[in-house]
Parts: sequence; structure tokens; C-alpha cells
Amino acid sequence: MIPVFDGHNDTVLQHLDDPARDFFARHDDGHLDAVRAAEGGLVGGFFAVYTRSPAVGARYQDAIEAAGLSKPTPLGAIDPTDAVRNTNAAVATILGWAADPEGRFRVARSVAELEAAMADGVMAGVLHFEGAEAIGPDLAALDVYHAAGLRSLGPVWSRPNLFAEGVPFAYPSSPDTGPGLTAHGRALVRRCNELRIMIDLSHINERGFWDVAALSDAPLVATHSNAHAICPSARNLTDEQLAAVRASQGVVGLNFAVAFLAPDGRFDRAMPLEVMVRHVDHLVDKLGIDGVALGSDFDGAGIPDAIGDVTGVQRLLEALREAGYDQEALEKIAYRNWLRVLRLTWGG
Repeated sequence: MIPVFDGHNDTVLQHLDDPARDFFARHDDGHLDAVRAAEGGLVGGFFAVYTRSPAVGARYQDAIEAAGLSKPTPLGAIDPTDAVRNTNAAVATILGWAADPEGRFRVARSVAELEAAMADGVMAGVLHFEGAEAIGPDLAALDVYHAAGLRSLGPVWSRPNLFAEGVPFAYPSSPDTGPGLTAHGRALVRRCNELRIMIDLSHINERGFWDVAALSDAPLVATHSNAHAICPSARNLTDEQLAAVRASQGVVGLNFAVAFLAPDGRFDRAMPLEVMVRHVDHLVDKLGIDGVALGSDFDGAGIPDAIGDVTGVQRLLEALREAGYDQEALEKIAYRNWLRVLRLTWGG
């Protein structure tokens, strides 16, 4: 079994909804828990802290399904007070897992800590913010959250905030849907570089992407995005954006969400694994084998039935093997490319 380090999950949302839910027990719902992770070879990943938009309901995939990705579904800015409250609760949840008396989960703040957790057979979580609404214009909270373990941040989710604008869920659509970084957004990027917090470009619009590319001294990363050339959703990256990621020695994590995979934009969980392989082929062609990773979006999106949950990740790797990817390439896609880009971003 090939170890897997995953670029994105929204699993903490389930635990905010049900604080009594045990992350370390096996569950029949959702995509990810510690037991099923071990069965699927998942050794760690980016655990997202996200505040829902009121209009979306239980999950943002509801908005995708309702719209069918046929037209934009703009979502308004959220109340920063709500974001702070939710963010603190989510961070506390993740830190609570790290305080497990049996030592079954660690928050990783460096590549050395990631590698040590992998060697010890302990799940490693990178604390990631999907949207920076909990951070004020003075950026003081960013330093506080960094001290708590924050090492990856997406300035926006698919809605506007103080820093930038996100892409709406639209199909077919260019990701060029609005203005780029604000002055506060540019300050945020610079401070993230200083703190060596990885900047995630998955939900930012195209102008924001190019603004970050011009400002940042770190590799460009989209933790959970796909190829716009195959699925022309606003959430996916154009070939021009992929070229910029490659030039920066960055990484794109393959998103398992069917709405961002399907060439026709349909929300169909019966999608075959061949569609995912096609996206990987295109990403490898544009990024090189060192620039492609996995970013499942577990517990945040509708994924193919052929994957099902985290226990099905190895089936994707086997499909890639059958498509001609050798062991070295599979290990790079499964976990080594994340370690490479994090070493470049974080240092050490």
C-alpha cells in the first residue's frame, strides 16, 4: 500500500456539528475518520478550518448540486464575528485530537514533524484555513493562529472578504470573475511569506491568482483544484495558471469532487476513475510529475462512487498504475510532492 498525504479535507465540520463524534472511531457516514484512514493508507493531510456561508446550508456541495454548476452561485461575505467563533472552535477541535492520550494524531508544523509522524505510524495533520475571515486588517490574529500551528492558508473561499474575491461555482466559466487582491490581501500574502505559511490558491479568482504570483516568494499551490481544459469550471486552473505553478516549483492537488472533474459539468457520482486519470494526465503534462498531488476534498464535496471514502484512495492509485505510472511516479503523486513543496515553503 502506498502512503497517501492528502491536500484537503473538511472533516472537522462534522465534529463541529456533533462534538461528541469520535474521530478515532470508525463511522459509516462521511468520508474520513482515523480508522478508515489507516485502511486507505492515509498518513496525513491538510485539515481545513472553514466557516459556512448561511445560504449554503449543511455543506457547500449543496449549492453546487442545486445549481448544477450551470450558472454562477455568488455567495456573500460572512460576519467576521461568526468566522472568529467558528475558527476558534475548529482549531480547538484539531488541537484536541493532537492531545489524544494514545498519541494517535499530531499537528505538524514542519516537514521534519511530518516525516517523524509517518515513521511512527501516527496521522499528521496540517492546520489549514479555507478563507481568512477570522483574521482582521491588522493581521495580528494571523500570528496568533500561526503560534497555534497554522501552516497553510487560502485567503478566500468562493466568496468575497477583506482580502480578495473567490470564484463562484460556475460552469462553464473562466476563473476570471472579478477583481484581484485588495491592499489588505497584499499585506496578508507578504506576512504569510514572512511566517512561511503556505498560500492556497484553490478558491481565489484568476486576477487574485496572478496578484499572488507577482507578490509571493513561495511556490504557487492549489491544494484541491483540477484542469480547466478538461472541466471548464471556474474552480479549475487554466493551462496558463498551471504554467505559472510549474515555473514556481509548485503543486496542484487533484480534487475528487465530481463537479470539478466531469467534462460536461454534471454532478454524477457514477463517474469512472478514467476521468480522474485524464485530469492527472493533463496536470502531469502541464506541471511535470513533481507538480501533481492529491487534494481529495473529503467531507466537503460529492466524490465518485468508485472512490467512496478514504478507503478507496488506493483504487485511484491502481488506476494510475494501470494507465502507465510507475512506482516512483505514484509515490510522488501520493505524498512525496507534498513533502517537497512544503520543504520549499516552510524551510527545513
